[in-house]
Amino acid sequence: MTTEAGIRPTAGRPSPLADRIGRTLMAVNAVAALVAFAGGIMITANVSDDRLVTEAWRTLAYIVFAGIWAILAVAPRRQWGLWELLLFQKGAITVYCFVMWDKPDAMQTAFIDLFVVATTAVAYVLCRGWTSWRTGASESADGRRPATSTG
Repeated sequence: MTTEAGIRPTAGRPSPLADRIGRTLMAVNAVAALVAFAGGIMITANVSDDRLVTEAWRTLAYIVFAGIWAILAVAPRRQWGLWELLLFQKGAITVYCFVMWDKPDAMQTAFIDLFVVATTAVAYVLCRGWTSWRTGASESADGRRPATSTG
């Protein structure tokens, strides 16, 4: 079966609108993490010595999360396991903060991470992130599967 431009039909791909919305949500989360990084620098610069290493560790983690969300925004169906790892970590810290509600920063962290869990979960569904687990589910940066030779 020959298809236009040598691209096989990709059953199960999201609609272009759903894909665009999901990718935009991931880009918004990436930008939000960069804003948190900037805020973390300010906190780290003014924190007491007994909290310095912990605040630096947390601040640098914002760059990691910004990077993960950016990777998912660019190539949401090429990153097997990254969606689920992100959802697990952010979901776990959200639950933990709700359990530890009376502790400092728990309420703020719970609601911020609840927001990113929700937006990431919505994007996971819209972009069909689970399809990255399928054999041969790789796609190019423009969202198309690579052309295959048929003989």
